[in-house]
Amino acid sequence: MKQKIVINVVKMNCEKCKSKAMKIAVKAKGVTKVEIQGEHKDQLVVIGDEVDSVKLTRSLRKEFQYANLLSVQEEKEKKEEKKEEITLMQWPTVSYYQQYPIPCDPNPSCSIM
Repeated sequence: MKQKIVINVVKMNCEKCKSKAMKIAVKAKGVTKVEIQGEHKDQLVVIGDEVDSVKLTRSLRKEFQYANLLSVQEEKEKKEEKKEEITLMQWPTVSYYQQYPIPCDPNPSCSIM
């Protein structure tokens, strides 16, 4: 079951802090994707299979002193099915060679045998 976990981390002001938070999240078991979102770029979105959200929040609290678990949702995979109609066209057959009838005599006067 894929999960989408959103964690609010307050002290992610600089790029170094953001990369440190992402490194902590990536080390967690089952994580497949990590993003930084939110209006102030202070929310860490973690997507993965059977990720322990409480353990991840605790490890972020150890480093940043304040991390709040906002939501844990089941991630639904987006399947984009595009059904295109296929129209088969048959091209006209064009013969590049002229066809001539071969005359056939019922009584051949000359035979090679």
